[in-house]
Amino acid sequence: MRGVALFGFRDLSIAGMALAATALAGCADTRGGPIPYNVSSFGAPDKMTINPIEEGYRIAPMDTLSIRVFGMPDLSGEYQVDLRGNLSMPLIGDVEAMNYTPAQLHDILTKKYGEKYLENPDISVGIKEATGHAVTVDGAVIRPGSYPVLGPMTLMQAVALAQGTSELANIHRVAVFRTIDGKRQAAAFDLLSIRRGQMEDPPIYSGDIVIVDGSGIKAAQKKFFQSVPFLSIFRPF
Repeated sequence: MRGVALFGFRDLSIAGMALAATALAGCADTRGGPIPYNVSSFGAPDKMTINPIEEGYRIAPMDTLSIRVFGMPDLSGEYQVDLRGNLSMPLIGDVEAMNYTPAQLHDILTKKYGEKYLENPDISVGIKEATGHAVTVDGAVIRPGSYPVLGPMTLMQAVALAQGTSELANIHRVAVFRTIDGKRQAAAFDLLSIRRGQMEDPPIYSGDIVIVDGSGIKAAQKKFFQSVPFLSIFRPF
């Protein structure tokens, strides 16, 4: 898959953190959560600029990178960019990766490791899986992953690509993240109401990230939802 989707993520009060932590914390059969439902302005995403990966591809959330540090197998491996656009790297912690090219990320990692830990580090950065021309379906689904978007697609169809929801899913809370007018936005949908024909099945586009709530949601995703400023979830962020 080749393409580029540009994403942007930029204090939490104690009350806000507690409320956000509850938003997608379990498998309660209710909607709830801070992400708004029935969003009339949740339109089509920004038009993507398609570039070959070899020619200036910019890293996006949920991309999988292959990073090799010569002579340091404990530092080498495959790393997935999180929803905030960061990489969690050994020794140096979180490193911002989104919107950088692999060459630029190489320079950032070389500088960070060279400052304290390695002398003249030899680092390579490659793209193992790019999500720019795909939809990513994650959370409490049977087969999480990135799936190509070959034509018009709806939320129900995107979830079906991941072989449906798991037994631990809360189908009343499904979040869709999208970039509109250069801003990161989110909306929530009730999958049960959609299945019953009580709500419209919304369109899904390349670059969208769909996360189904439930007790099967990954710890990293829970951490993301807990760390998002409470009010910003209702507007671009």
